[in-house]
Amino acid sequence: MKLSVQIFHLFLISIIWLLFVSLSSNDSQNFDSAALDEAELKTDGLYFAEFYDNIYRGHFENLEIKRDDMMFLTIFDKYLRAYGGNCDRYLPADKVEILNQVCKTEEVTKNGWGDVVSRVCVEYTWVGSGLYAKPELYDAYAVVDQIQRSKGLNTMMDMITNPNSMGNSVDMIHKTKGLNNDMVKLFQMNACNGEALKRFDENLELFARNKASIRMQQASKYTTMKKTGGPTGAQNFNKLIDDLVYDQAKTWAFNKYTAGSITNVYSSTKDSQGRPRELSANYSYSGFGGNSRGSVRITFDNGLPKCIYFSDFPQNCKTPNSSILSAYSEGKYAN
Repeated sequence: MKLSVQIFHLFLISIIWLLFVSLSSNDSQNFDSAALDEAELKTDGLYFAEFYDNIYRGHFENLEIKRDDMMFLTIFDKYLRAYGGNCDRYLPADKVEILNQVCKTEEVTKNGWGDVVSRVCVEYTWVGSGLYAKPELYDAYAVVDQIQRSKGLNTMMDMITNPNSMGNSVDMIHKTKGLNNDMVKLFQMNACNGEALKRFDENLELFARNKASIRMQQASKYTTMKKTGGPTGAQNFNKLIDDLVYDQAKTWAFNKYTAGSITNVYSSTKDSQGRPRELSANYSYSGFGGNSRGSVRITFDNGLPKCIYFSDFPQNCKTPNSSILSAYSEGKYAN
């Protein structure tokens, strides 16, 4: 049983690694944001809403995802491909094709009976994807791609040796699925040729190149809510937890959350303003084995949900949806 878990662990790590490889100063410029007031980047409901909004506003100092994080490379890659697929007619005449790295030569090992026991790629090549990008953005993408390639072996070893590597690996699958959903909605909510996406592109390139942003004066609502903190008074915590778990469940690979099944909500400690420091609850879900029960624990910081921990990976912090947090901070869950 222990060996089977280890094999599954390594198999899952390999899938995650291949997924990411194949994707494969605070001084800022200021500009008059009045011209963009009617072209605000729409991010409500998106998995990485806070990241997109801070890139758009040029508030790089508030980004929790850093330039040399693998997740940034993944977001950048998905965005370029989504833009190329949805907005090709708005690309410049000198657009460049996005390339895919594929295996050219495999080393195949067989046992004495002729069965294939392993396949290892020993030579790669680049082929066109049929999708195109703005040349300056694709050049900037190449910069962060090279950062990840230089960190490749260390990143993989960190993933394997981390005590919570299994939970982190599953979390990467969740985030990638959430990102895929984002790239569908982002271009439904924002015009390809709109000023909002143009500003987003400009700052995305600057962030990738580690340069000063084109900065909007108005703070992101996600930054503001963290400073003001969560609401006081009676709140509908059943509804809050239900929304947070339902949002996370959209990215679950195997199980399906039963909406509205939150029960036994319990607050273990509260802060000086009477707001919870931690909430626990039970919920129902369906999977291969039929209907089952699970539990969830949510920690709070300054009265706002900070981390979501599920019982199957109790040490793995899932980041709450920023849009739900914004609604909660505005008192929309008050009883």
